[in-house]
Amino acid sequence: MENVQGKAFQFKDNVDTDVIIPARYLNTPDAKELALHCMEDIDPDFVKQVRSNDVIVAGWNFGCGSSREHAPLAIKTAGVGCVIAKSFARIFYRNAINIGLPILECEEAADAIAPGDEVHVDFKTGLITDLTQNKTWQAEPFPPFIQRIIDAGGLMMSLREENA
Repeated sequence: MENVQGKAFQFKDNVDTDVIIPARYLNTPDAKELALHCMEDIDPDFVKQVRSNDVIVAGWNFGCGSSREHAPLAIKTAGVGCVIAKSFARIFYRNAINIGLPILECEEAADAIAPGDEVHVDFKTGLITDLTQNKTWQAEPFPPFIQRIIDAGGLMMSLREENA
């Protein structure tokens, strides 16, 4: 995956995994079922409005809380193409890579992108462009080995490709 483009959904600081996917839904193994409840406690209309390749933009410490893989999985399965935040909780950051959800840290972009703006992300270069505002920001692109994991759809798929 080199690029993604979609509408921005904005969230504040400290969005925890219990808000991303409430614990009451964790007993389902179905990622599509999880996606139906993504962000419902913070934005009940999120899953009705999100489209393929849309972008979540957030503040500090996105994905804090429990270490559940369900949170990035629900976001990815809901169709989100990328999460841009000022910072990520460490375990969420790793879980996102493990399931193949592209995430970028960029404080300036997170501060400037407004809800509903059309955002383009080039993962190869780390360039984030707000097409609505005609502004760009530079995030640190993933190193090639992490990009391969994300391109493969996650760590397990990457390992399967390597061993095929």
